[in-house]
Amino acid sequence: MPTRRKFLTSSSAALALLSAGRSLGAPNPSPLAATGKPLVISTWDAGLAANLGAWHILSKSGRALDAVEAGVMVTEASQNCCVGLGGNPDRDGIVTLDACIMDDKFNCGSVAALERIKHPISVARRVMERTPHVMLVGEGAQQFAVAQGFPLEPQKLSPDAEKAYREWLKTSQYQPVVNIENTGNQKKPTDPVGGANNHDTIAMLAQDAQGNLSGSCTTSGMGFKMRGRLGDSPLIGAGLFVDNAVGAAAATGQGEDVIRMAGAHTVVELMRQGLSPKAACKAAVERIAKIKGAQARDIQVCFIAISAGGEHGAFALQKGFSYAVCDAANQQQLIQSEYLLK
Repeated sequence: MPTRRKFLTSSSAALALLSAGRSLGAPNPSPLAATGKPLVISTWDAGLAANLGAWHILSKSGRALDAVEAGVMVTEASQNCCVGLGGNPDRDGIVTLDACIMDDKFNCGSVAALERIKHPISVARRVMERTPHVMLVGEGAQQFAVAQGFPLEPQKLSPDAEKAYREWLKTSQYQPVVNIENTGNQKKPTDPVGGANNHDTIAMLAQDAQGNLSGSCTTSGMGFKMRGRLGDSPLIGAGLFVDNAVGAAAATGQGEDVIRMAGAHTVVELMRQGLSPKAACKAAVERIAKIKGAQARDIQVCFIAISAGGEHGAFALQKGFSYAVCDAANQQQLIQSEYLLK
């Protein structure tokens, strides 16, 4: 099982390749390039590796739905401090996972507060495909996962999470830090205890060669959160929304503030009104900034979006957000998003 340190090292190596003008594990040039499809985008530099997992499916004319599941599974398995079972725990020392997935026909599934399951995104897809429901939570979500054949993993923290939790317990104070989602943002000795690496999400959107859209989100949520806290990531319409006739959008950052304005759905509705993906993301960020007022400088919120026509874009509240893009023409790249607060 890769450690977080190895995951960060691999991410750093990927960024070095990109800065040198080389593609990451280069998706092979494809005859699909002439159509502008397929396309996959995902949040933060963790998306570089995740996109390759999705591209393995998309480059063979596979479904966007299969791609967004496979892509974020790469991050779930990475023992990242903030996604999957390697994530930081809640205040009781327990890792709980949230995820959702949505396809091109408004089918969607979600799990929340799920414990001891390695791939919550796959459980979310089973909820979508094998139950009459959209969301299962807590013990019920775990029971369903086990019934579907998912093994229960040991209830123990990863070494990095154990260390972070013990440090946090010294003060038991929570202080969010802007842009800790960036896997290159290492904790410094001067950082507040429990500040760095307190939460993260990987959100992914894809369009396949047939032009169909799908999306996924997965997270271990805010580190040292209150027991039972949920952010936007497992909520269809907040952390993720897909309308195949219009586009798809996903969010990352301070989940509470994405929830209060139905962030991903808002971005898609703005695209329905004629805005480009980037302009729609910007308008949604501006709405959050207006709601938060002076407190907006204490948080980060970012949106990514793809239109039905295959255009992509993003916008952030604060400086520092990047998103990964992989398409048949440009291969793999990391794009620094524009932002609102200067």
